[in-house]
Amino acid sequence: MSRSGQAADLAQCLQATRARTLGLMDAWAAALPSLVVPQAPTLNPPLWEWGHVAWFQDWWVARNPQRALGIRSDPNHPRLPSRLAQADALFNSSNVAHSARWQLPLPDLQATRQYLASVLEDTLALLRKMPHKDEALYFWRLVLLHEDMHNEASVYMAQALGVPLPEAWAWRAGSRHAACPTLDAELAVPAQRWWLGSGPADRSGASGFAFDNELVGHSVDLPAFHMDAAAVTWARYLPFLEATGHAAPPHVRQQQGLWQQCRFGQWLALDPQAAAVHLSYADAQAWCDWAGRRLPTEAQWECAAATQDGLVWGEVWEWTASNFEAYPGFVAHPYIDYSAPWFGTHRVLRGACAATSAHMVNVRYRNFFTPGRQDIFSGFRSVR
Repeated sequence: MSRSGQAADLAQCLQATRARTLGLMDAWAAALPSLVVPQAPTLNPPLWEWGHVAWFQDWWVARNPQRALGIRSDPNHPRLPSRLAQADALFNSSNVAHSARWQLPLPDLQATRQYLASVLEDTLALLRKMPHKDEALYFWRLVLLHEDMHNEASVYMAQALGVPLPEAWAWRAGSRHAACPTLDAELAVPAQRWWLGSGPADRSGASGFAFDNELVGHSVDLPAFHMDAAAVTWARYLPFLEATGHAAPPHVRQQQGLWQQCRFGQWLALDPQAAAVHLSYADAQAWCDWAGRRLPTEAQWECAAATQDGLVWGEVWEWTASNFEAYPGFVAHPYIDYSAPWFGTHRVLRGACAATSAHMVNVRYRNFFTPGRQDIFSGFRSVR
């Protein structure tokens, strides 16, 4: 619905996502009244995160005279004035260096809430005037998914800092501790030609919304392979740690012979049937080397997830063997800094994690992070 729904559907999605944003804001403010976090490459000041969400929505919708043109709009055309003084200097992530965000004169929590509310009010009012055309609705879909991404970031930052969050705001409904197949179960995927990515061989994409890095869809030849039916669980990963002495990931420890996992600052017994999480690309690759397996390419992952009914995914982001690169024929969309600056330095992860909004869960979606990240909710599955 988030990628192809009509205007009324999008309005509901925008309001549901905003309810989560406000719930997360309340939880952060209750647990950390100062809203001050350490300066680190994997963190942002919470007030900056929420102000940026409002700014991004305002920039691409209400302040965007070319909003009805979708991907045909000029990213550098003049914008209408901001409703918040100095908003561009504070919240434009393309221009505001990450390290500078801790020194900015950010609006306080109340002013940030007001900023978010006024922007959403205009966003919804303008949406009611739009026809049901993919081009015309492009930026509403973009700002919805952008806010969903930042809500997920709010959850993994809270996990990194031990900030307690209510499960209702932290996790997607029904996402955690889903029944896993037998631990050693794998699926046989036959050789085939697979259509990788979204849309036909042009810029428009298929019906609905697609991120620019999902385009241009193209065929790839895949030999037959076998893939794990579920992400590698702790029951499969912990023997590797014990046998090799490989370092445990963050938030995991062994106490008096028992494995524990820290969740938002609270140490709990580790569930051996849950997917192993907070693993880097190197952690995943090391397990594969030890087990005589390998990571799937993103084409293998997408093909299996789309064609194999028995494949379970959505609890953790899953590292793949693929570098984050442009598909043939790639053309950046108006939000030009979304994909292109990260080609060649990041790895592709596929699927979704338990903190991912249902709006974001899509078999074609390409997530991407630097390979050393362990703060995100990342795991993996293997192939042979």
